[in-house]
Amino acid sequence: MARRSEQRRAAVVALYQSDVTGRPAGELVERGASAFTRELVEGVETGRDALDESIAKHASGWTLDRIAPLERNILRVAVHEMRHRSDVPYEVAIDEAVEAAKELCSADAPGFVNGVLGAIHRENGAPA
Repeated sequence: MARRSEQRRAAVVALYQSDVTGRPAGELVERGASAFTRELVEGVETGRDALDESIAKHASGWTLDRIAPLERNILRVAVHEMRHRSDVPYEVAIDEAVEAAKELCSADAPGFVNGVLGAIHRENGAPA
């Protein structure tokens, strides 16, 4: 079985492809994808409005549509995990998102992703 970080990337890719093509993300998940990957995709799809509202609120100076689709979906997956996966510590969700941004996005993306997720984490009552 693939490591969780790989399963998260598979969810991000399906959600990204959905953003770009307009097709439902559930149709874009690889056939052999894990239950964890499917749960992330379904969770993000179901809670997209609330996730996007939180991301937009904490992305200082950025509107949601200005955030690159890949970065937006990395953020969505991480915020979903932070809110709905009690088995995933906040720090792990944030670290995984930053690592995904390093692998998949521009040089500025990891810092941006870390900043947005850190702000969301602090708002939820976590220490700075």
